[in-house]
Amino acid sequence: MNEQKLVMESSKKAGIIVLFVLGLSIFGYSQYASASQIEVSISQSQLLNKNDKGSNYNVELQFENPSLLILTAGETEFFLISNDEIIGKGNLESFTLQPLDSSFVKGTFHTDVNSDESHSIKISGVTKYDLLVTSIDVPFVYYPTEEQAREFIHQN
Repeated sequence: MNEQKLVMESSKKAGIIVLFVLGLSIFGYSQYASASQIEVSISQSQLLNKNDKGSNYNVELQFENPSLLILTAGETEFFLISNDEIIGKGNLESFTLQPLDSSFVKGTFHTDVNSDESHSIKISGVTKYDLLVTSIDVPFVYYPTEEQAREFIHQN
């Protein structure tokens, strides 16, 4: 009878461990899915200089974290794309996104475009977030409005 009791206690403990790992896995996946839905928007862009080779800008982007995880990101490289061509690239400083919060992140970028015509652009990049036991790469794509694109790149 003691053997049956030990077997039952062992199986209960194993069941609890399995449920705990399963619950942790579901929570982890749901937070990963949330983290991959991070929203990005342009909060400001400032022309530093312009010459025949292109233009240099300071930029500030706002990242919104919809997950319950604290996400720490290293430097992030991003690209400005127009008509499937890279027209510029930039870097963002390291930053931390608190759970269910937003952060303003400063950076710089350079464009090879020196025209006053309006471009339909997208901003695309991959941010690597370091978590306690792993890191995740979260791609982001932002499509500014035509007015934002004009302000972001051309700034007359």
